[in-house]
Amino acid sequence: MDYALHEVLEVQEIATYKTLCLTKSKTMKGLVSDEGLKKILQQDVDTSTRQLQEFASILSKAKPN
Repeated sequence: MDYALHEVLEVQEIATYKTLCLTKSKTMKGLVSDEGLKKILQQDVDTSTRQLQEFASILSKAKPN
């Protein structure tokens, strides 16, 4: 699919942000003792991982103009 350069760059920027969120959630999960908070952090890890896979799929198909 053809995307404008700014669209590809925006997806890359979002993917970078989600990677940072994923790293932070994984790190914090190992440091917290509250089980409820650990569950929330694990949900964020799962969601961020799925979203990053979707972004990777979009970027692999992107052909910027």
